[in-house]
Amino acid sequence: MAAPSLLSTLLILLLGLVVARLSAGGLARWAVPAIVLELAMGVMLGNTVLPFAAVAPLSGLTELGVLTLFFQVGLEVRGDLLLAQRAPLTRLVALSVLAPLLAFWPLQSWFGLSTSTTLLFLAVLCATGTGVTLRLLAQRQALQTPSGRLLVAVSVLDDLPAVGLLASAAALGGRAIGGSGLGLAGPLLGLALAGLSLALADRWGRSGRQPPRGPLGILLLLIASAWLGELLGLTSLLGALWGGVLLARLSPLAQSSPLAHDGRSVLTALAEVFLPLYFISVGMRIELSTLLRPASWWLALVLIALALLSKLVCGLGISASDRRNGIDRWLVVGGLLPRGLPGLVFATTALSAGLITALQFSSLVLMVMVTTVLGLLLLERRLRRLGLAQISTSSRG
Repeated sequence: MAAPSLLSTLLILLLGLVVARLSAGGLARWAVPAIVLELAMGVMLGNTVLPFAAVAPLSGLTELGVLTLFFQVGLEVRGDLLLAQRAPLTRLVALSVLAPLLAFWPLQSWFGLSTSTTLLFLAVLCATGTGVTLRLLAQRQALQTPSGRLLVAVSVLDDLPAVGLLASAAALGGRAIGGSGLGLAGPLLGLALAGLSLALADRWGRSGRQPPRGPLGILLLLIASAWLGELLGLTSLLGALWGGVLLARLSPLAQSSPLAHDGRSVLTALAEVFLPLYFISVGMRIELSTLLRPASWWLALVLIALALLSKLVCGLGISASDRRNGIDRWLVVGGLLPRGLPGLVFATTALSAGLITALQFSSLVLMVMVTTVLGLLLLERRLRRLGLAQISTSSRG
């Protein structure tokens, strides 16, 4: 069969997206997030009328939604809030990172995995669906509560060691996730540049000069920071997130100016259009034959159990003093459960680099889907108990 044209590919993707969106409305009361339906639609399309090879040339375009979401997360990161909750933040991040490491030996011995593949699995287990956390709390007007601020901070910091594990897995597997070929020197250089850029941003702010707030300037900062993060081996995700942090230091988009409104409108439009297409493209990479093999489901069940346990342990990091200060233990735990967008990006990156097989990729995607749904269900129940409105199930990340 001849390969479909570019317009045919785009039309099929958009029709699939429309069907997924219509289905999401009917399943909203079951707390089934749109990401699950979009992944399922991708599996169906990829194994019938539109193989992944047809959309591979569009991968850069679909990833634009991912980068936009992480850029928006960076806009919400504030250093003063991190310092204000330093003690519980340190405990939670330590538990969230160290608990998955205990799964190294069981995964490697039970499934005969190489060290690089095992580290990749641990990277996905360490990750947290930052986008889910941010959007959900914002929609519920809970972003500025003590629990909301702590949850966002932990979610962002969780992804840093996860990226480190991903880089280590790639190095041990003889693969590259960045474009510089600098090895471990690349991330170290990236961290140095991050510190320098933060100092320059503060100096710029004190000078009184106007920062980029128009659509073109914001888009340029987004793409440039993501490109630099990928070049240095820190992944484009962290690059985009840091770009949002810098823009927030220069001029917060929360200001009610026409330029600020235009900037947020551009980011929202990019995320709403391209992020669902990314999820569909991830689903298209799942080979249906792998889902018919018991080994795929057995690995997925083990990963789901480890994913749940490693985040439930984080509840021990909320002390009695923290609870008296307004931090809700189960709200935080529920927000950490979804692996969401970072988990999918890590798994997709590993598959492209040859670190995992198609069967292992399918198991990882199943784990991400289950933890995302269970995390949203727990959050819905807890937020209702705290007296907030019904959760929106269209959250992503």
